[in-house]
Amino acid sequence: MSVGSGGCRPKDCGGRRNGLEDNSDRDSETGRGVARRRRARRGVGAAGVAVALIWGCAAAGVAQPSEVTPGGFERAAEQAAAEFGVPKEVLLGVSYESSWWEGNHGRPSTKGGYGPMHLTDTTSGKTYAHRPGEGPVDATGTDDPSEHTLQAAAAMIGVAPQTLKRDELQNLRGGAALLASYQRQITREFSPDPGSWYGAVARYGQAADTATAGQFADGVFTAIRTGRQRVREDGRTVSLSKRPDVRPSKSQLASLRLRTLPVAAVPECPDELNCRFAPAAPSNYQVSARNSNGMDVDFIVIHDLEGSYDGGISWFQNPVSGVSAHYVMKADGSEATQMVATKDIAFHAGNYWVNLHSVGIELEGYAAQGPTWFTPAQYKATAALVVYLAGRFDVPLDRKHIIGHDNVLPPRPARAPDAHWDPGPYWDWEKFMALLDADAPQKLGTEGGAGGESIGIGQAVMIAPEYGKNSQTVTVCDPKCHTQTQPSNFLYVRAAPADDAPLVSDRALHPTGAAGTNRIDDWGATAMWGQEFVVADVRGDWTAIWFSGQKGWIHNPAGIHTRPVPDARIVRPASGAQSVSVYTTAYPRVDEYPQGVTASEQTRFDMYAFPQGQAYVAARTPVGADDFFPATPTRPEVVVTGDQKYDVIQYNRRLATVNHAETLR
Repeated sequence: MSVGSGGCRPKDCGGRRNGLEDNSDRDSETGRGVARRRRARRGVGAAGVAVALIWGCAAAGVAQPSEVTPGGFERAAEQAAAEFGVPKEVLLGVSYESSWWEGNHGRPSTKGGYGPMHLTDTTSGKTYAHRPGEGPVDATGTDDPSEHTLQAAAAMIGVAPQTLKRDELQNLRGGAALLASYQRQITREFSPDPGSWYGAVARYGQAADTATAGQFADGVFTAIRTGRQRVREDGRTVSLSKRPDVRPSKSQLASLRLRTLPVAAVPECPDELNCRFAPAAPSNYQVSARNSNGMDVDFIVIHDLEGSYDGGISWFQNPVSGVSAHYVMKADGSEATQMVATKDIAFHAGNYWVNLHSVGIELEGYAAQGPTWFTPAQYKATAALVVYLAGRFDVPLDRKHIIGHDNVLPPRPARAPDAHWDPGPYWDWEKFMALLDADAPQKLGTEGGAGGESIGIGQAVMIAPEYGKNSQTVTVCDPKCHTQTQPSNFLYVRAAPADDAPLVSDRALHPTGAAGTNRIDDWGATAMWGQEFVVADVRGDWTAIWFSGQKGWIHNPAGIHTRPVPDARIVRPASGAQSVSVYTTAYPRVDEYPQGVTASEQTRFDMYAFPQGQAYVAARTPVGADDFFPATPTRPEVVVTGDQKYDVIQYNRRLATVNHAETLR
């Protein structure tokens, strides 16, 4: 390749190479001096110099080869591999397993990885931290080297770290340099045989245990042996030719001296399910040892994929998606795929503390397209799985513990408008809970219940509209807006006892205090089947419940849409307290965290109120404050427990937590 194919001559790039001044005469073991000496030892010669000049132009902001010529990404990877003595199949395989050959426009994954080589940097300087599965990367960072491979790679190739974040070609060079450094540590030989790089590839995944490291390396070598082809987001096709002759040297894994953990060899499913195990990408979950390490499973969370069964599995295997679920259920009930062992932590709920204590199940289907996506076979298969999991982890079969994603509050108020609301209004919770043989409170009213029985202020009731007779109208915008009316699992909650009264305002969604709307994603003024609330008032056909810090009214003639819960555990603010703080997590206090780990932020939802005079239904048993930090190559896993306890309450459509010491029962 000529220098001109990079889009500019060296002098047009500011007289610089690789985005920095020419460091080729330096004696240090970093920067261009090392790269030049390596080329001399390996005989790369003029070709490597030409590649360096092309990359210098890319760093200066001009068009990169991968953007202007077909096959540019492959050639760039081949040249980076040659510069550092890495077999091109290995570099392309690692990039495929790390990012599916995407640069992702310079944005980090939820693991803090950048570019096609997923070089990590968890010190982006945001004002608060996110935990895995909550959205953006945890920005506080630690000193662990696995979180800073971008800085290490930048030092090796003499390029500014920021450049490696946005420049795919420099990112490939950085990844190649890291692989070469790992290979030097393991074998000291730069063999052209891809199989002899198994240990270096396993190390590149930055796993803390043997199973996860081997899983990453096996994924890379499966791609190498069977070949891969993919069209990138920029429309360019990238190919990795199959090499069935490659035999990975798996014995090298022992030289990494990582922890050995038990692995789910077979799917954890009831016998009646057609179940398989297809692991999610290692970056999309955390290895743990629930419940034996003290992190109990308390919730089973039902989601829908907003897509197909195969598409969901593929997305969870995408190493930069940052999300996963323990199980994926096919729409016709014919198959289930486990993707994360139940002992491990999947990133599914958008709230890391909930992830710590839950198993996530994704359903093939769409929340806004009606009940046809949730077939009887899917209900039965999912119910069989939930009963099996509840039995294993001693999870109560009630709607305080068998919940939807739409019952999980995000960890911070700012993220409430983007909170997911699946499985949505058309998942028939009444039918599903009946399949679990769950105990249901006696229905009030004349139809099939204890006719004539009145609803008393201060008692707890369960929201229980009969699905087939409970038609509700919602507005769906996709992007054009239209209304649809059909059987639903929710009741609207209004600010006054009248059909034309405005819907209650949810301050997290409407900070100005504006009324809620009937948009399908405006979840703040809806109460769902199975949720339990305390009666605040009764006027004719209307029942008021304490809901989201206010009186909210549901249309409930003769109590037909509710059932009494005589044994409910009701919590109120302690005597003398004006109000109780509302949270969505249960983390320990900052001073309870050991040195070396960053305390999680227990953020108060300041716009939510729980004042004196109100009452909410809580789960039977309070939960302890706790947190978890997975093992790293330099530190074992850390489980942090605090001395405080929290009550999990039905606050609005979503669960919230309150400090047990601040409430009366």
